Amino acid sequence: MKKGQQDQKNRQLVFRLEGLHCSVCALDIERSSAMLDWVEGTSVDPITSKLTLTIRQGSDPPGESLSKIQEIVDGIEPGVRVLSEDDPVSMGFHKEGSKALKSFSARVLPGLLLWGGALTLAPGTPLRTTLFLAAYILSGWPIVLKALENLLRGRVFDEYFLMTVATLGALAIGEYPEAVAVMLFFRTGEILEESAVEKAGGSISSLVEIIPDKANLLDEGGRAETVASRSLKPGDRILVKPGERIPVDGVVSEGFSSLDTSSITGESVPRDVAAGDPVLAGFLNSQGTLRVEVSRPLESSAASRILAAIGDAGSKKTRTERLATSFARVYTPSVVILAILIASIPPLIGAGDFETWLYRALIFLVASCPCALLISIPLGIFAGIGSASGKGILVKGGDVLERLPLVDTVFLDKTGTMTTGRFHLAGVHPQEGRAADSLLALTVTAERGSNHPLAEAVRSGWGHRPLPELPLSAIERPGLGIEAKTPESHILAGNRRFMLESGIEPPDPTSPGTVIHVAENGVYAGYLVLADTVKAEAPHAIKALRELGVGRIFLLSGDLEGPTVDVEKRLSLDGSFWGLLPEEKVALLEEMQAASPGGGVNAFVGDGLNDAPVIARAGVGISMGKVGSDITVDNADVVIMNDHLSGLPEALRIARKTRGVIRQNILLSLAVKAAVLALGAFGAATLWEAVFADVGMTLLAVINSSRILRWSRKQRAAA
Repeated sequence: MKKGQQDQKNRQLVFRLEGLHCSVCALDIERSSAMLDWVEGTSVDPITSKLTLTIRQGSDPPGESLSKIQEIVDGIEPGVRVLSEDDPVSMGFHKEGSKALKSFSARVLPGLLLWGGALTLAPGTPLRTTLFLAAYILSGWPIVLKALENLLRGRVFDEYFLMTVATLGALAIGEYPEAVAVMLFFRTGEILEESAVEKAGGSISSLVEIIPDKANLLDEGGRAETVASRSLKPGDRILVKPGERIPVDGVVSEGFSSLDTSSITGESVPRDVAAGDPVLAGFLNSQGTLRVEVSRPLESSAASRILAAIGDAGSKKTRTERLATSFARVYTPSVVILAILIASIPPLIGAGDFETWLYRALIFLVASCPCALLISIPLGIFAGIGSASGKGILVKGGDVLERLPLVDTVFLDKTGTMTTGRFHLAGVHPQEGRAADSLLALTVTAERGSNHPLAEAVRSGWGHRPLPELPLSAIERPGLGIEAKTPESHILAGNRRFMLESGIEPPDPTSPGTVIHVAENGVYAGYLVLADTVKAEAPHAIKALRELGVGRIFLLSGDLEGPTVDVEKRLSLDGSFWGLLPEEKVALLEEMQAASPGGGVNAFVGDGLNDAPVIARAGVGISMGKVGSDITVDNADVVIMNDHLSGLPEALRIARKTRGVIRQNILLSLAVKAAVLALGAFGAATLWEAVFADVGMTLLAVINSSRILRWSRKQRAAA
């Protein structure tokens, strides 16, 4: 899909709002664009400056939709440009450079110097008053002008209106120093918010740099031509030199090198690759020259999917964000009404003079601005998503980040998720009177020409000894086994059913693993046991999940009972289910979720194409990104890019840390504002405290949110 154009599946329009840094303005744009008759829902992310419109069923957006949105934006925040994005990779992550120092120098510093100079003069002198008024006009005139423009457009209860009324009221009662200070600190707060948004977007925008714009395309003669990376298509061959990043996903066709994969997988250990090995866009080629055959276009690459998912994160509003947005819609008007009542009722009933209560009402207005509350939640979410991506964990949105801490039941796929998917020979059990090597040689003879994973495990168990003679013929019986003939023998190697259909009664061993029964010339010869290998990190991951309070962990597999129960016991899980088809996994998950006593969230972890339905149905679907199929990765809420199971408890830790920080931001902001509002109403607070309740809390929310990234970096360094 091209951004800014309609996605026929999701029926969405996506635009970028260039120059938008105000969280309150983002809320107003979201609310106003939702009133269009062809729009069903809207979302504005103040971090990526992305506007997402969901088209109403049965409606079509007008051809001039961009100009219509621009008209709405102009009425709220003039100077913000609405752009239709054609680049899905860089959507929402355009670096604009830091403007904080320049903005401070132009907007605040001159007024601050005049205000400081006025404070040095004796109270009551004309020059002191003149300097204060000059400082106010210099620093506050843009705010006053914006408030007047918004008032003419019918927008009354915004931060510009609050600050204008509060400061003009302070000037009217002679509180010149505080009136100018409020305006100066409000402008400083705006700059801090813009800077925080720029840094949050910039920390993610650095990911764009891992995808090179250009690639070295090889022609049939082996000559390299520089082309745009997005012009590459499957089957093209490219040259990747030492020090260059791989531009698209592909497979090494020639060469050997060591790759730095940390930008995608989070792994710090270099990965050696040779011909036949898959590579992903964004991997850094550290040593040798590689020739790579393109397997998928740039827009379908793993790196592009990561960036697109992170860019979409802000459009998926969390429950906390929705509550905060709803709260802000009634909060500011309510405070304004209270301020009017505070300024008017006490003087009317003789409880004090009008000037005193007006001052207290002004404190109400300054302290009521909801900027800190509105910006702290998306900042915390992006810090959490950025922290996870730095560890090779892709979390697709704040709503997922909000559900993860509630996970109390985890369902695990077996093969490829908890095990390596690589079988090994676990036992050779010949019939009495036959040697183990003789039975193994017989089986290797039958399996020599097969590409089945079990056959490869049998041959691997033979070691480096000379292979037995090739059979004269070998016929594979799907779902049963192999029938092979040599000059001396007629060999059958397969499952119990194969033996029974051939008139041979085999034993029914209880050994865990997959059993291959073998017969020679109609006589049972013995059986081999092949076992999958449990991933080395699996026990540690299960232990970490237990420590995080996950109460129930189950194994779901399409494999037989023996291998499934064996893995369950080795990992001390709460139960296992075997022989499951994809739809049976979905039914089982739904049944167990309905029976869950606590009503918590379930998570399913898988990797294969057959896991896609249950991953899509789970409360939180988690996929292994390196070996997972495309549809499984696309359906998942969380993707562990390096396939390391330690990413599972790590995702829960990051989500819980993020939830804690966001709650701290909300509670601290509301508590401080409530305290200042109460103190101001009773005359125990001044405009200085009111300024701190607005600007100070915004700054504290930004600093607190950045703790998530610092915590993540410390953990990575400790590891």
